Amino acid sequence: MALEMRDECERCHAALARDGEAYICVFECTFCPACADAMHHVCPNCGGEQVRRPRAQPRQASGQVAA
Repeated sequence: MALEMRDECERCHAALARDGEAYICVFECTFCPACADAMHHVCPNCGGEQVRRPRAQPRQASGQVAA
């Protein structure tokens, strides 16, 4: 199952690049680094820990993930 890779912080609505830094909880609530720091890396929605989201790999023209 792949991550949804949301493109906006749920708190401040800042744009998040697919290959940029972002933080998520187990339910994929997504936050920018500044908001995650301000919330002490605790998700306000579920109370879970926020961890750094893996970065997406660039897609090739055919839609396949680069190896």
